[in-house]
Amino acid sequence: MDALTSEMLIVLAILAGAVTLFVTEAVRIDVAAILIMVVVGLTGLIPTADVFAGFSSNAVISIIAVMILGSALDRVGAMQVVAAWLLKVGGSTERRIMASSSAAVGGISAFMQNIGAAALFLPVIERIAERTSVPQSRLLMPMGFAAILGGTLTLVASGPLILLNDLLASSATNLGVDIEPYGLFAPTPIGLALLAAGIVLFAIAGRWLLPATEGDRGSGEALPDISARYGLDGRLHAAVVPAASPLVDRDVEEIERREPGVLIAAIALSGEDPRMAPRREQRMEPGSVIGITGPEEIVGAFAETHGLQRIAPDEDPFARLVDPKQAGLVEVSVRPGSDAVGERVGDLRLRVRFGTALLAVHHQGQILTDDLREHRLGSGDVLVLFGPWERMRDVDADPSFVVISDHPTDPPRTEKRWWALGAFAVALSLVIFTDMQLSLALMVGAIGVLLTRVLTPDEAYRAVSWKTVFLLAALIPLGQAVEETGTAAFIAEGVVAATSTLPQWAILATIGLLTTLFTLVVSNVGATVLLVPLAANVAIGVGADPATFGLMVAIAASNAFLLPTHQVNALLMGPGGYRVVDYVRAGTAMSVVFLLIAVPMLLLVG
Repeated sequence: MDALTSEMLIVLAILAGAVTLFVTEAVRIDVAAILIMVVVGLTGLIPTADVFAGFSSNAVISIIAVMILGSALDRVGAMQVVAAWLLKVGGSTERRIMASSSAAVGGISAFMQNIGAAALFLPVIERIAERTSVPQSRLLMPMGFAAILGGTLTLVASGPLILLNDLLASSATNLGVDIEPYGLFAPTPIGLALLAAGIVLFAIAGRWLLPATEGDRGSGEALPDISARYGLDGRLHAAVVPAASPLVDRDVEEIERREPGVLIAAIALSGEDPRMAPRREQRMEPGSVIGITGPEEIVGAFAETHGLQRIAPDEDPFARLVDPKQAGLVEVSVRPGSDAVGERVGDLRLRVRFGTALLAVHHQGQILTDDLREHRLGSGDVLVLFGPWERMRDVDADPSFVVISDHPTDPPRTEKRWWALGAFAVALSLVIFTDMQLSLALMVGAIGVLLTRVLTPDEAYRAVSWKTVFLLAALIPLGQAVEETGTAAFIAEGVVAATSTLPQWAILATIGLLTTLFTLVVSNVGATVLLVPLAANVAIGVGADPATFGLMVAIAASNAFLLPTHQVNALLMGPGGYRVVDYVRAGTAMSVVFLLIAVPMLLLVG
């Protein structure tokens, strides 16, 4: 084995500095990555032309394309349908949601790049978190880890496994032995065990491993917290009105007059679609479902007093009506000198005219929530309305009112749903059934949603997490330097040579651990290309199967949980509000479980 060169020492120093910056978070992680990229360029470890080549890499362009596709599917409401299905299947508890979403994304990752599956499920998890009040930081990381684990299910699920047979064939020629190629589903038993282990890990230990933080919100969701400002709950509580309830045959106006603090904001009658803001003369029928808004304790007491049967979130008929993309709270000011000044709120018939429900009035420094129908509006009074976003344009068009809070002005483009699904299907088909480069195949879908106007160009730019793009693109030169200077080969040869006399399971575990460490600083593909030939050599030397040792490398290349350097981890870091220490904590547990499962499964199956 050759001695360390000066270039290797420089690379090791940069690696140590990179890990220190990531763990201490002395600067933001994407800034740290850019700093590392600049240092690699200044030291001349790689050609100057390659320093910024990461921005045009297949991985980075693929991420940009899949973010655009994911945003398009969310824009047409497709992700909302998936979220509703997951809620129905998984229920509303944190563990069940975590397990169902992880299983779903893991299954998709078996036939699709894991970064694509994670990007597509990102808006789904956000929608579920909004409906269930479970912090999305407690759902996104398990989903992301499941997407990575899903990459071990088939030979087309990840770059390392795609390359495995070619690398083994090359090693067979160099070693003068016969190595049978693996079939498409050869790693499936191992992948299923790993995916199940990941789900069980977070189901049992998630409360200690996962943070409860607020992540970054998209521009369409960064709305003022009106509900907190006015002390409102901001949610609809669905409940069934049984035949024996005293509410039967009473109308909305009577109920709200007799029950201070309670508002009937939506109703679903038998055989009819749910609708917002029922008219005040609407009578309650046996079996009808009502959407009640108000403080949780008041709503709970109201439901108990009147024998109402509360409905779980996964069966809520109003869920789509109150999705933040479609409806919410706005503040509306009474224009001075308008016809509304001096009018009784009940006479304005806000439900009929605008399809909205009035929750509160800010009048002369006081917030009024009781007996609002009798309140006479004054100049400058602020009304808090709850209703569909498209109806807010009608409110703003009325000369008596001015909408003063930000809100989405464009409802979901459901009429474009088939265009979005078609673009996604074309991209996915190109990925699975052709040899087209991943980035180009996904860009075909991305340009499709632009040409069909599912998204505008500006919306497509906003859909991309540029923090993620810069983080990944800036780290690629470091991985290239580790490989081209011989640092990776030096470390690998030393470790493999030192363990060649150990039992077979110990050698496999060492190769898995070495691959895990290399994957954190070198791309998983780079680690696989480097270590499969070395692992095959060791297998021949100890009389073991080189294919099994090669498969250990390709599987362990997915053991990338410790740092947010993997594409999936980098993608979810911002939305989940994660810090590097969060990945170190949860990733350490996942990495240990990964190796404890992978080694015996390989010995059993391989």
